[in-house]
Amino acid sequence: MDLRKLKKLIDLVQESGIGEIEITEGEEKVRISRQLAATPMIMASPQMQPMAMAPGTGPSAGAPAAAAPAPAEPTGHPLKSPMVGTFYRAPSPGAPSFAEVGQSVSKGQTLCIIEAMKIMNEIESEVSGVVTEVLASDAQPVEYGQALFGIRK
Repeated sequence: MDLRKLKKLIDLVQESGIGEIEITEGEEKVRISRQLAATPMIMASPQMQPMAMAPGTGPSAGAPAAAAPAPAEPTGHPLKSPMVGTFYRAPSPGAPSFAEVGQSVSKGQTLCIIEAMKIMNEIESEVSGVVTEVLASDAQPVEYGQALFGIRK
């Protein structure tokens, strides 16, 4: 597994707030876990040497991070993220969004894309209704189970 991919995984763990992720590719196995008040450490299988983030590069480097705001509660049916990744409202930069507030959507209609591990995953509406809220910011990380849209049936 190359260093860029490991760095991307470390960043994903830091940004998402998850405690641990384990990835297996062929015979290589990597587990990244985050501990409170400590920098993330990578524990690898015997094929790789354990690696830790360099001092001064972790979340405690520089100014202290502000407390994360409480997740917004959607009005209507919440469409929740089925995975950790990066949220995109449109199919490409500059293209119109899949769904806007006030727009009618049908069950199965694509509302957004979540990029996870360089794979673009189309997220479809679970219900028919009207979009009342967009709760995630474009091109920002989202967590598993985080509300992305509010849909009034």
